[in-house]
Amino acid sequence: MQGKKDFTPQLFYDLSLDRLVPSDNYYRIIQRELSFDFLYKSTAKYYGTEGQKSIDPVVFFKILLVGYLNNINSDRALIRFCSNCLDVRLFLGYDLNEDLPWHSTISRTRQLLGEEVFLELFRKVLSLCVNKGMVQGRRQAVDSAFIKANASMDSLVEKEVLEDASVYVNELEEHSDYKVTSTRKKLVEQHHQWKKEEFKAMPGARKSVQLNEDGQEIRPKFLSNHTHYSPTDPEAKISTKPGKPRQLNYAGQLAVDDKHHVITGACASTAGSKDSAIFAEIMNQTLANFESNDMQIDQVLADAGYSSGESLGYCEAHGIDAYIPNFGQYKPEREGFVFNRELNQYECIKEGGNRAILPFKRILTDSKGYQKKSYRSSEKSCANCPLRQSCCGKVTKFKKLEESIHKPLYDRMHEKITKNKRYFKKMVKRRSSTVEPVLGTLINHHNMKRINSRGKTQANKHVLFSALCYNLKKYLKFTPKKSKLFAQICALPIRKHNLLKTELFSQN
Repeated sequence: MQGKKDFTPQLFYDLSLDRLVPSDNYYRIIQRELSFDFLYKSTAKYYGTEGQKSIDPVVFFKILLVGYLNNINSDRALIRFCSNCLDVRLFLGYDLNEDLPWHSTISRTRQLLGEEVFLELFRKVLSLCVNKGMVQGRRQAVDSAFIKANASMDSLVEKEVLEDASVYVNELEEHSDYKVTSTRKKLVEQHHQWKKEEFKAMPGARKSVQLNEDGQEIRPKFLSNHTHYSPTDPEAKISTKPGKPRQLNYAGQLAVDDKHHVITGACASTAGSKDSAIFAEIMNQTLANFESNDMQIDQVLADAGYSSGESLGYCEAHGIDAYIPNFGQYKPEREGFVFNRELNQYECIKEGGNRAILPFKRILTDSKGYQKKSYRSSEKSCANCPLRQSCCGKVTKFKKLEESIHKPLYDRMHEKITKNKRYFKKMVKRRSSTVEPVLGTLINHHNMKRINSRGKTQANKHVLFSALCYNLKKYLKFTPKKSKLFAQICALPIRKHNLLKTELFSQN
């Protein structure tokens, strides 16, 4: 017999959220495993003693946690989601008849609280992972990914052009990020013109001429961080990846332990900065996170984007065994020249040459700010050399060589990599298999694809919260494999074997 359900609403209900939500609910498990009470003390300095009471800081962070766990980027959508879920209401401590905070309250509170509170919560979750045996500390993989800023490319405006370099120097202290010299602007325009001509014949290039309403040709708009900025979010920078359109981004930096892929360090940087410039920042945080858990780092794996003298020097100073491939411009040797370390000079060994000596002259700083050592021969040594024209050029009468002041660091890294190529290839695969899947998970499932606030500080909070949600999910799913532990115990000597086996089974 076919049934038909009739609904007749009752006037009064005897209901309880505690009874409606099962004991094994996901948010109940989080509530049991992670205590948020420390947040009251951590956030106390951000509140005054007078006026209307604000949102409970524990409620605020729990709402954020729900958003990142469910990949909800909008504050409006997040509040709607929390209002409609019984288990989330119980997790937040709001009954059926209570209204949740306004979405604007969430936005304002996010701006109010400092980065250190988010970092403290991240370290709290990381400590849970460490205590559960999920972090080994032996090897850390470092990498980054772009995060779309909360600003459109249409918001870009051209920087104010300063006509003279002296004016630029005078106004350097005031809004210098939004000004550019006329010389710099001309160089950028020349580069863009070259790009336009070079790529004219490539597939996909614009063939027909487009005109505006006044009959003038619409030229392609080349944008650069040197000439443009976004007033909406001045700290967001133009960046792109091969095959993808240019957009305003931040960069999320991660350090991941290779044992169970737990994130051990997380921060944000401007997309316009090189990864090598942020290496010290992400490593300082990671080292501090390990020190708070009485652990140390043995190895660090990173790609060539993190290669710099500062990065390699940092690792040597902190006793870290780094595997960072040297950047593409590095040359271990100069063809036709040999370096004499004792005398600090280059010596020409070209067959048929004059065996010229290139002593050290001075340290130069190039246009990008890199310091280089300059080695130069005398005009007398190269004047009558039969190889002068092919070696020095048609006009120049001396040979000049430049190298980074950090070349000894690059040489040691090159020697380490080439000495055991098989092990290095293994480390490259280990790095990519460790950190890249984590970045993909954060971007696609934990709200790190786009930031819904503005500024580097807010971007840093965004990355930290996305990372701690990832760690929390791994922590709740992780189950130690006792079989391996038991096998290790059986391999011990008899005295230790009996003692540990007794303790193991007594715990179970």
